[in-house]
Amino acid sequence: MLDPTICPSCGDRAEAPTVRQGLLVCAECGHSWPFRRLPLLALTGPSGAGKSTVGPLLAERLSDRVVVLEQDVLWTGGLRDDVDGHPTFRATWLRMAAMIHQSGRPVVLCGTVVPPEFEPLPERVLFSGIHYLALAAEPDVLARRLRARPRWRGWDEERIAEMLRFNDWLRQQAAGLFPPVELLDTTRTALEETVEKVVAWVEQVLATD
Repeated sequence: MLDPTICPSCGDRAEAPTVRQGLLVCAECGHSWPFRRLPLLALTGPSGAGKSTVGPLLAERLSDRVVVLEQDVLWTGGLRDDVDGHPTFRATWLRMAAMIHQSGRPVVLCGTVVPPEFEPLPERVLFSGIHYLALAAEPDVLARRLRARPRWRGWDEERIAEMLRFNDWLRQQAAGLFPPVELLDTTRTALEETVEKVVAWVEQVLATD
């Protein structure tokens, strides 16, 4: 599957993709072609809440139904933009997920993101919906997990404090975001139970979207 923003007929690249009744439509030449609009599932939350631990186990459990990907694999080079919200990085992931969706399996994207960073982008139209589940934890537990990480990952006290502020903001604002972000507190939840709850969330989304 080609980049969904590029017309396979005339080669024009759309700044804002157009989807009509299951077809991508080129605004330049009018060519249209079949396109699957599947749900994108964002497993989000602050660093240290458990996304990278849950992700591989989720992939094992649901390998025949979804594609589980780590968001940070593309946090490199020119995509590592300093613009607020990182729109180039986010838009690239939306195009990538939309291409993978043409295989018929939705993507579960593991990485820190919130609705205001995805929802306004032109590429948002490529999905039937974006669903957000945030893993979070109490501040002291989150800080302890981050301090225990290898030194090469760069978690100094300033960076930890920044992540704790995001964690607090997310816990307070999740329900009021659009769309709302579901929260799953991993402070005292065993890994196996966390995985079960995330699997249940994925299955619920797939059954209703």
